[in-house]
Amino acid sequence: MSGHNKWSTIKHKKAATDAKRSKVWTKLIKEITVAARLGGSDAASNPRLRAAIDKGRGANMPNDTIDRAVKKGTGELGGEQLEEISYEGYGPGGVAVLVAVTTDNRNRTHPEIRHLFEKHAGNLGAAGSVAWMFKSRGLLYVPKSAADEDRIMEVALEAGAEDVRDAGETWEVDTDPAHFEAVKGALGGFSVDHAEVTMVPGTRVHLDGQKAEQMIRLMTALEDHDDVQNVYANFDIDEALLVTLTA
Repeated sequence: MSGHNKWSTIKHKKAATDAKRSKVWTKLIKEITVAARLGGSDAASNPRLRAAIDKGRGANMPNDTIDRAVKKGTGELGGEQLEEISYEGYGPGGVAVLVAVTTDNRNRTHPEIRHLFEKHAGNLGAAGSVAWMFKSRGLLYVPKSAADEDRIMEVALEAGAEDVRDAGETWEVDTDPAHFEAVKGALGGFSVDHAEVTMVPGTRVHLDGQKAEQMIRLMTALEDHDDVQNVYANFDIDEALLVTLTA
């Protein structure tokens, strides 16, 4: 499993007990609102909204909070106008970083994101500088204790997945985003650890020592920003070091 995917898994596990619930909810409310605005309020026909609502429920968000976010998105309730922006840049060691933002004030957000890059040994790049290195993929992680590789592969490929890989304690199922929901449903009986549609880099940069530490600080700072929804990067850090740096 790549360094960034290991990072994603660690962050996912940490989020389950994260004390910063209000920050997590703020990000999820923005995602639900935008998803409803773009695709409508019917979660059954709006996969992005369905995924956002599932994340909200996973974070113990009350149903009335979810409903208000949906109504803000469809215009039934008033609220700030949100827009989605992608920022691209470089981290320590030349790592490519793609930052997905949802904001009501790009004039505030842009300098704040630039400052975070510069503070942590990186720099903000121009539009198109690194986005070409990433492609959208659906990734699902199934515990090895749930089934052997042949069984997971049989079910996943039949549902539309493209590959199943050994990821240490789990099987990593890789799928085109168009088939993500079908594959997720097919694997539902295997207690999927974590599932997401994410941006996967085509190449990776291995980091250790000071650059690895700086990279984790940059990732943490960006992900803690209220307007940042997701951060994608092509770093690779040995798992033992990554665990130490995120302890």
